[in-house]
Amino acid sequence: MPSLTQPRLSTPLSSNLLSMPYPDYVVGAAVFDLNGLPKEYFTTPDDDNMSWVQTIFQALGLRSLLMSSLQLEGFHHATILGTDYSAIVVKQKAHYVALLIQPQTPIDAAFIEWVQAFEPSELKHNPRFQSA
Repeated sequence: MPSLTQPRLSTPLSSNLLSMPYPDYVVGAAVFDLNGLPKEYFTTPDDDNMSWVQTIFQALGLRSLLMSSLQLEGFHHATILGTDYSAIVVKQKAHYVALLIQPQTPIDAAFIEWVQAFEPSELKHNPRFQSA
């Protein structure tokens, strides 16, 4: 399982961004059950506004509607790009995890894998995050 102190970026970016570990990009998190209902929220001092969770909730509802009407299988992740922040949502075994991230975060295959293996319970013990 990745921890909040693990992998660094391997994408060609500025040297400042190259040295930034993935967790430093995260400014908020939310956990949703497999029905798309919110269970837990985490914020940082960088952004304690939780309005982005509503957008994720709507995206998961749309995903559910599209998958049932088009009979699609295999949802793995979704990204929502914004001007101030972006978000990535991944399906894990028992829930969905949504991370609010800085807009310059490179969302490549390595980052998506890191989020898929990310353990949200680590945020409870990280001083940067507070349960909302």
